Amino acid sequence: MRLIQVLIPEGTRETVLEALDEEGIDYAVFDEVGRGDFEAMVQFPVPPSGVETVMDRLTDAGVREDAYTVVLPTETVVSQRLSALVERFPGLRISREELYARAQDLAPANSTFFAFILLSTIIATTGLLLDSAATIIGAMVVAPLMGPAISASVGTILDDVNMTRRGVLLQVTGLLAAILTGAVMGWLLQQTILIPPELDIRTIPQVAERTSPNFLSLFLALGSGIAGSLSIMRGSGSTLVGVAIAVALIPPAATSGLGIAFGLWGVALAAAVLVLVNLLAINLSALLLFWVAGFKPLEAGKFEGVRASVFSRVVVIAIGIAVLSIALGAVTWTTFQTQSLERQVQVDMEQRFAEADIEGVELVSVTVDYEPADMLVGEQPQVNVLVGIPRDLDAPPDLAQRWDDELTETLGRDVVVRVGFVEAQVSESEPRDPPLGWPNLAGGDRAHVHPTAA
Repeated sequence: MRLIQVLIPEGTRETVLEALDEEGIDYAVFDEVGRGDFEAMVQFPVPPSGVETVMDRLTDAGVREDAYTVVLPTETVVSQRLSALVERFPGLRISREELYARAQDLAPANSTFFAFILLSTIIATTGLLLDSAATIIGAMVVAPLMGPAISASVGTILDDVNMTRRGVLLQVTGLLAAILTGAVMGWLLQQTILIPPELDIRTIPQVAERTSPNFLSLFLALGSGIAGSLSIMRGSGSTLVGVAIAVALIPPAATSGLGIAFGLWGVALAAAVLVLVNLLAINLSALLLFWVAGFKPLEAGKFEGVRASVFSRVVVIAIGIAVLSIALGAVTWTTFQTQSLERQVQVDMEQRFAEADIEGVELVSVTVDYEPADMLVGEQPQVNVLVGIPRDLDAPPDLAQRWDDELTETLGRDVVVRVGFVEAQVSESEPRDPPLGWPNLAGGDRAHVHPTAA
């Protein structure tokens, strides 16, 4: 519920109160003696979704758009007419005046914004190198990216050019600052003993997750933008939703910076593409949701111009996402193909060993070294098979080539097969005392695997 206080200009008291009566609103009127161009102040309660409608009606009744108006949230209102108002305005959408005020509050001062950007990127970079999801999530609580994303969309919908320009500028410069911070931090850490000198950041799962963007990343960004817009429109959970928006932007920006620091330009470019796609998707979803919700410019008569502006921005952002989605589609398709290949090889090898059923011979593991990047550049999949055999059984010398030929025929593509053999001992089902001189490990015998040759 909202409590509205409005100053009534001279000569419009009767028409304003008549408009409130026609709307079925209980009100209280106080004489105004502090300013000569106003004769009274009226105060009345109205549901959140009815604020915009009632204020438009008062504007038609003579209340100027620049008049002194206060909209306050209230916990409890007792009024005979309130139930009828609630039924008439059942929604939870706030007014455009409240939306504008909240968007202004969400975009902090420049110094505060960039301070939090730097701090969140430092924490996120640390979390990436530590492979700590909890640390990365903690960094997202600090990141202030929700405000500029929302204010850019609100400024577009309400035809506030300055708000739109500042929101876009903060997003772009903030993410560039995050990438630069990640690069500088990565370079500095390489000069210390805090990370191994030969560290390959591509092997860190949290980093690898941001260097293989697919269409699922796009859904994360779209959902974050919609959630952010809803939280502002309905005044709930904006802080937590801001974490979701930051997750889509800061970690990949920090990953791009690390790629630059370690000289891995493929990592830097892939993460930068993810940042840009997520940024566009967040802004697109927020802009569309505010438009669908029916928000209009603060000044009357600008609706047609805003509609054209929103349409052009949506088209430009959609084209940008479509172009970048080519990269997302390539990664999605190659990831599916490589994982399908690995699974097919594993099933094929397991079936071969099951059919052979050679006593004492077991399939220890089957792995496939084949990344999406390898597929794009035409590299052959490398199949690594580890076989356990008894000491008294000789391994066939041409086994790798035989499996290579068979898998090539089955898969319809060339592969490279490497076979490794280990001496395998399998424990008996019944426990027995260990031989003299052998330690009693964990109270009984265990299987021992000794590597021989690969």
